[in-house]
Amino acid sequence: MVVPCFNEAGTIEHVLDRVLASPATREVIVVDDGSTDGTRDRLLARRDPNVRLFFQPRNRGKGAAVREGIGHATSDYVIVQDADLEYDPAEFPVLLGPLLAGKADVVFGSRFTSGGPHRVLYFWHSVGNRFLTTASNMFTNLNLTDMETCYKAFRRETVQRLELCEDRFGFEPEVTAKLAAAGARIYEVGISYTGRTYDEGKKIGWRDGVRALVCIVRYSRLGEGVRSKWSWGGASPPAELTATEVIDAREPLEREALTASAASEASASNDTVAATRP
Repeated sequence: MVVPCFNEAGTIEHVLDRVLASPATREVIVVDDGSTDGTRDRLLARRDPNVRLFFQPRNRGKGAAVREGIGHATSDYVIVQDADLEYDPAEFPVLLGPLLAGKADVVFGSRFTSGGPHRVLYFWHSVGNRFLTTASNMFTNLNLTDMETCYKAFRRETVQRLELCEDRFGFEPEVTAKLAAAGARIYEVGISYTGRTYDEGKKIGWRDGVRALVCIVRYSRLGEGVRSKWSWGGASPPAELTATEVIDAREPLEREALTASAASEASASNDTVAATRP
């Protein structure tokens, strides 16, 4: 289990107790993302041999913490568990079911398909989640109901094979797009959800929603195709380019520098040819 945390002094110990109580837990990797509220001290005070601790020197974001934890994972399966008690570790077996049955490479825990309890909170957050999931589905050709969910369970070799780079909440659309591009077998299962308010410590904001849209376009194969056509004025780039065509495709200042360099190389070549003639 990978547990990213940032300023969760009020919940981190309770989360770890519940994670360790699950029969599905084999290893727990906690990555503190530069907490300043005493979370680090609480983690160090536990001295739990079943918990491996990693500390980021500064706050970099959830994606960076998750990426660090995934890199240290050794168990066959990896589940991401937030440190805020919005997701229930008692549902680990539900997430692992399709993986253990050999049907899936990744399992998403959907907050929108479960008959379990859900805390009623922000209307516009639910609208935003559904909008981002729809946009992600359009660009990945998947039919997920909850792309933004924290609860994702992976085969370790599947997720460690991905080259991930988003540091904040862009991790969710990035990993989804790259799993789809890799042809991973993706399943969804329903989960319960106990959301919290901003007064209770919720951190995601509207800027993260904007970034999620950027990530959806940036990391999906469809997005790559769209960007490619835009960069060539609506036409596909030619299979082979001459040196002149490559130079003409650059920015003006870069084009001047490349042209001068090409002229200098041509002059040197002519001098060499002249010097070798009898």
